[in-house]
Amino acid sequence: MSDPTRTYLDFERPLAELEAKIEELESLAGEDSPDTAEETARLRQKASEQLAALYSKLDPWRKTLVARHPERPHFRDYRKALIEDFEELCGDRRFSEDAAIVGGLGRFRGRSVVVIGHEKGHDTETRIKHNFGMARPEGYRKAIRLMDLAEKFNLPVLTFVDTAGAYPGLGAEERGQSEAIARSTERCLTLGTPLISTITGEGGSGGAVALASANVVMMLEHSIYSVISPEGCASILWKDSARSKDAAVAMKVTAPDLLAMKRSKDAAVAMKVTAPDLLAMKIVDQVIPEPIGGAHRHAAATMTSVGNAIEKHLGQLEQMDAKALRQQRRERFLAIGRTLPGA
Repeated sequence: MSDPTRTYLDFERPLAELEAKIEELESLAGEDSPDTAEETARLRQKASEQLAALYSKLDPWRKTLVARHPERPHFRDYRKALIEDFEELCGDRRFSEDAAIVGGLGRFRGRSVVVIGHEKGHDTETRIKHNFGMARPEGYRKAIRLMDLAEKFNLPVLTFVDTAGAYPGLGAEERGQSEAIARSTERCLTLGTPLISTITGEGGSGGAVALASANVVMMLEHSIYSVISPEGCASILWKDSARSKDAAVAMKVTAPDLLAMKRSKDAAVAMKVTAPDLLAMKIVDQVIPEPIGGAHRHAAATMTSVGNAIEKHLGQLEQMDAKALRQQRRERFLAIGRTLPGA
């Protein structure tokens, strides 16, 4: 049965029309109309082929739209699917609770863990509550508190990153936003237990790095990891956020020629790349494939794949002591940018 409540992106409109027709035929089949099974099967095959074609050639802006899809699984979904006996821990013990970052204790496939993630919310009420996943200083200080707890009790830390960036409001700046991000990044790097980070949607700027300075950094196939959003880049370069599509191209969201990028005058803004590019430059360690049509169409399968990848890396990292974990993390991040593939 087709889902009439599904959200379609602009480039998916032809597919939306096909699936609407399938929905119509399915409703007629339940009445006293002639058998429509053959026509429905033909349309389903056509829709499947069109979906595969659309997602095989995503341009820079479309890649960004998929990463931001409102039905893409969020932290609450990963937590429910992968973490048992979750006990949320709130507050930074300095100012207040920040719902943009959620964290606590739980069990991942039999292991006790600390889990931390950005939560964007899934409807108007929860998006406002979680500030669209844009954390304030108290959110990062809460993350630091939870990492301190993890080290005290020798627990691995799993982080899930999905944010356009840290909240840029006046109050956040007054309370030390940049300092909180720097301290959270530092705590990731000095943590004496395994730290695995997964970028599930947007990985925006320092707001993402503050939770993603890990032993292993993974990202989903249609996620993005960037120094700034296309809108922010367009506002800086052209003083016009409406040119975000142009910025997405300039920032190399789709796979670029790495040597050309190195020589390009756009190199200063060519910091936002997709999963294959980040893997080639060793910014991420693994790209987790998504089912055809993206994680928003196959949430359960995607979350199972993420869980399997975490379990594999966690098993390897658990063999290392605290000193080795810190050293591996240090060497990993110092190596980023030293060379480009083919250079």
